[in-house]
Amino acid sequence: MGVWANSFWVRSFMVLLLAVAFSLSPSFSGAVAPEKKPAPGDEYGKSHNKNVTADHSKFEALKQEFKNGPEVTKACLSCHTEAGEQFQKTLHWRWICPADTEGKLGKAGMVVNNYCVSILSNEPRCTSCHAGYGWKDKTFDLSAQEKIDCLVCHEQTGTYEKFPTAAGNPVSEPTLFPLAGKTFQPPEWNKVAQSVGRPTRQNCGVCHFFGGGGEGVKHGDLDSSMFKPNRALDVHMAVEGENFNCTRCHTTEKHAVSGRCYKVPATDDKRTLLQSDIIKRITCISCHSEKPHKPGVKANDHTDKVACQTCHIPEFARVNSTKMMWDWSKAGRMNDQGKPAKKMKDGRPEYDGMKGEFRWEKNVKPQYYWYNGVVKNVLLTDKIDPGQVVRLNYPEGSYSDPNARIYPFKVHEGKQPYDKVHKTLVVPKLFGPKGTGSYWTEYDWKTAITKGMEYAGLPFSGDFDFAQTEYMFQTTHMVAPKEKSLTCTECHSANGRLANLAGFYMPGRDGNRALNVIGWLSVVIAVIAVLGHGAGRLVSGKKRRIKADEQRDDE
Repeated sequence: MGVWANSFWVRSFMVLLLAVAFSLSPSFSGAVAPEKKPAPGDEYGKSHNKNVTADHSKFEALKQEFKNGPEVTKACLSCHTEAGEQFQKTLHWRWICPADTEGKLGKAGMVVNNYCVSILSNEPRCTSCHAGYGWKDKTFDLSAQEKIDCLVCHEQTGTYEKFPTAAGNPVSEPTLFPLAGKTFQPPEWNKVAQSVGRPTRQNCGVCHFFGGGGEGVKHGDLDSSMFKPNRALDVHMAVEGENFNCTRCHTTEKHAVSGRCYKVPATDDKRTLLQSDIIKRITCISCHSEKPHKPGVKANDHTDKVACQTCHIPEFARVNSTKMMWDWSKAGRMNDQGKPAKKMKDGRPEYDGMKGEFRWEKNVKPQYYWYNGVVKNVLLTDKIDPGQVVRLNYPEGSYSDPNARIYPFKVHEGKQPYDKVHKTLVVPKLFGPKGTGSYWTEYDWKTAITKGMEYAGLPFSGDFDFAQTEYMFQTTHMVAPKEKSLTCTECHSANGRLANLAGFYMPGRDGNRALNVIGWLSVVIAVIAVLGHGAGRLVSGKKRRIKADEQRDDE
């Protein structure tokens, strides 16, 4: 008895010691080891300066006095002779998916959304984020290489700005923009031209973090917090961690940036572990493989049906709120001064007479859908059912699709105008000076829709109303630390995150009455068997002891 007791306490002590050791381990406790600070000049993502072989401030072509952007572009193209033709084939230039031969899929085509609806007839405002100069209407010459804006993607001073309503042009003199509450300054053309380098998060973010008319309007996982995120916000882009810039994953070939393009998946081969920067590196498995966890970890068995983002992005908009609803039907209210009424809440517009009513949210749980990399879009020419919520875009995929995975999405709700007779969505002319029929000057929906549809070359009956719509954004940024990833029960439960995702059986969520009865009967039988076995052991043991006692008495 004494030896056993000593052995028991020794074993207990060893177990306790191991538990303490594991609890102090960073990988077990969630503690974060000190992280290195970014190198000078890398605060917006690693620029890989060690591979740069040219100092543009020494180029004679960039020392001339520039008066505008096109002059800078001509100087750029004098050395980068193929860049203009390359860039003009891309989505960033055409705003039409290069794979779409009909020219319908893209911002400049027939695609419709539920934030600013369409760029058609609204180009001077929308193209403030176009990598070009002067796209103010459909007459813009997409073949003119000097109209390419090289600086918006490549300048490194951080001072270069395009004016919000000037069709992609910077201002020539200091100009106040009241809606932004700031004065825009003209560029120091020589300074910005001589600063050019590889794009950083700053270059990409000035457009992609503020798309749709403001910060966080479109994407829930892209906003100003991603300029310099910490590890808790994004483990890949954390300034004091890996400090990836956008092009680390969105690899670029001949100015074509890798990523999804309407009908084209983000990458052609999602099954391949991409080990070369020559190949497009865009999906998680490109770096982490299809079995990213240690051998034997159950999560590896999920990767054939569940995308990495589903578990590793538990919420989006974790620092700043994102717009989740936009109701255009309530636009048009004026204040006592005859100006569009405004109502703010927590620093965000809850109502704007120009645009209608909004709802903003933080720490939003995504919605989940099967997705094989292709998104379908409702076009301005497609018939809709206004009695149902119109899904303006939706991911393709199903449980039976070998290329599909469960992915997280932001779903933006909207209410926007449609033609009651033709049963199609419509384009309102929102932007323009007085006398052009724009909604933001005359606040007349019928006039604005008439002008917008005429510009788009589409019929309008004159009879309109507002339809409920949804627009989906794949959530793939703001990757949380592994200790913050989803637990099993957040999906494998009756009211879990995947409660509304049908078409397959999932343990913990789904049940079959017959199977449940059989299962519980099996449990009961097993318990009875165990108890019976134990009782038999007790009885037989007692009999053996009685027999042994009798034998000793006989002796």
